[in-house]
Amino acid sequence: MIKKPNYPPGWDESRVKRVLEHYECQSEEEAVAEDEAAYEDPNQTFMEIPNELVPEVRELLAKKSGIAQSV
Repeated sequence: MIKKPNYPPGWDESRVKRVLEHYECQSEEEAVAEDEAAYEDPNQTFMEIPNELVPEVRELLAKKSGIAQSV
């Protein structure tokens, strides 16, 4: 039996394929530019988190956004 994919709200197979295609077709220069632009976005914050705390941080973010944690 094939397991049916469990996509987050608003996502479907088509959206997943579009995102994969975007990143698989990106040149290294485009990827670097995209990363740099994210660091310059005043609406985002980047911080260093110890690896052992990542699951807890993900859980907190999922609760905040109303998304159930599946991993």
